[in-house]
Amino acid sequence: MTGRRTLHLDFVALSLILAIVLLGLVMVTSASISIASKDSGDAFSYLERQLVLCFVGFVLATGVFCVRTDFLEKMAWPLLIAAIVLLFLVLIPGVGHVVNGSRRWIRLLGFNFQASELARVLVLIFIASYAVRRADELRTTAMGLIKPIGLLGFVALLLLAEPDFGAASVLFLSGFGILFIAGARLRYVLLVAAAGAGAMALLVMLVPYRMARVTSFLDPWADPYNSGFQLTQSLIAIGRGEWFGVGLGESVQKLFYLPEAHTDFLFAVLAEELGLVGVAVTLALFIALVWRSFWIAQLAARANLKFQAYLAAGFGLWLGVQAMINIGVNMGVLPTKGLTLPLMSYGRSSMIVTLAWVGLLLRVYHEAMQGTRGMASTRRSVVDDEPRGRLAGADA
Repeated sequence: MTGRRTLHLDFVALSLILAIVLLGLVMVTSASISIASKDSGDAFSYLERQLVLCFVGFVLATGVFCVRTDFLEKMAWPLLIAAIVLLFLVLIPGVGHVVNGSRRWIRLLGFNFQASELARVLVLIFIASYAVRRADELRTTAMGLIKPIGLLGFVALLLLAEPDFGAASVLFLSGFGILFIAGARLRYVLLVAAAGAGAMALLVMLVPYRMARVTSFLDPWADPYNSGFQLTQSLIAIGRGEWFGVGLGESVQKLFYLPEAHTDFLFAVLAEELGLVGVAVTLALFIALVWRSFWIAQLAARANLKFQAYLAAGFGLWLGVQAMINIGVNMGVLPTKGLTLPLMSYGRSSMIVTLAWVGLLLRVYHEAMQGTRGMASTRRSVVDDEPRGRLAGADA
């Protein structure tokens, strides 16, 4: 009986993930009906593709769940090298596939795979392993923080070469968050954060199209038919939603007014059709999933599984940062970036990789529960054995 292992599944996290995915399927269907009918003659073609992506993602999540996290920790260096190779490959003409002026995709098995989606996860796995291996150096010296930040900066430069400023921002903030949680000294964190913010600002000012995005974001109504078109249409959609929305399927902006309505600007269609109530429910689901990820990280930390704790925290940070940026872009709070709303927007690479990472989060929960119960069993054994020893001594 002692050798029997129990499967531990976090049904709270699973329920939240399924709720977000199902809401996403509904909104992708609604937002894509017009463009799907025009492009293929099948109004539900994007729904059918999204269902296939979800199926593939859940299969991969099951496979990832079966992989022990200590194996990933041992493979941290090879995984990092694989991430860097992927990001170099996508920049090679003939290998990297160009869409809308950006070289972000590699053609695999008949569809375009966005290399940065997988590369970011592999880099964060390495950062989590670094935080465990170099824990003392990270907590006591500036160099312990500068080295992983330098790595994040190098990977961010590869992403910017595609160009993909949004992915670079999400990776840097998520990796930086893991290092801060791991115990990097606050004064070093503040110095590096200031330097990073300055570097980001410089990168924006030096590249004309990024600067144009910032200026159009500050005042989209100054050029509503050109540089500010996407944002103004998004703001119109959100404003039309009011309290309860115009009704599911009744959006006007998705009718070829709002570009990328089923991908980057899905949130705007949701706000238009479901109103403030729908927005509040969506935000609550994401906040709850981020909170649950940090709760799993705490559970792993109590079981003395530091690497696993950083993995779970990394998932929560990544999910929260990307969702916040996407929603901020839709609402005109942040400059426009090509980032999907995780688990909701139509996006092949994004959906598959995110669901695979969900499998890793559930694996951390499983191992944390095993570790916690094992520690509790050990404590009970010690408590039970001590009185028996004292009684035996007294009888003797």
